[in-house]
Amino acid sequence: MPCRFVLPRAAALSRAALPSTRSTVASSRTFTSSRPRRETVVAAQPVPVKRPVGAFRGGLFGFLFGVTLAGASAYYYVIDEYKLSNDMLTEDIYSLQASVQRLHDHVTELENKSAQSPK
Repeated sequence: MPCRFVLPRAAALSRAALPSTRSTVASSRTFTSSRPRRETVVAAQPVPVKRPVGAFRGGLFGFLFGVTLAGASAYYYVIDEYKLSNDMLTEDIYSLQASVQRLHDHVTELENKSAQSPK
C-alpha cells in the first residue's frame, strides 16, 4: 500500500524538477510578427512637414551673410585707418605750426637786433 501513495508523488516531484518539453517550447518562442493584443494602439501625432533648405537658397543666404560680414569688417578697418591717418596729419600740422611760430619769433628777434644796432 505505501507504494501506491509514494510512487505517484515521487513521479510528480521528478516531473516538477525537470521542465517539460511542452512548456519549454512555449516559453522559448518569444518572437512574434504581430502585435500582442494587450497593447493599445496610440494615435500618433502628425509630424509637421519640414521644408528642406535648398542648395540655391542656402547658398544665396550664405553668400549674403559672408558679403555683409566682410563689408562690415572692411568698413571698420577703413574707419580705423582713417582715424589713425587723420590723427597723424593733425599732429604734423600742429608740429609745423609750432616750428613756423618759432621761426617767426626768431626772425622778429633778429629784426629787433638789427634795428637797434647803430649804423
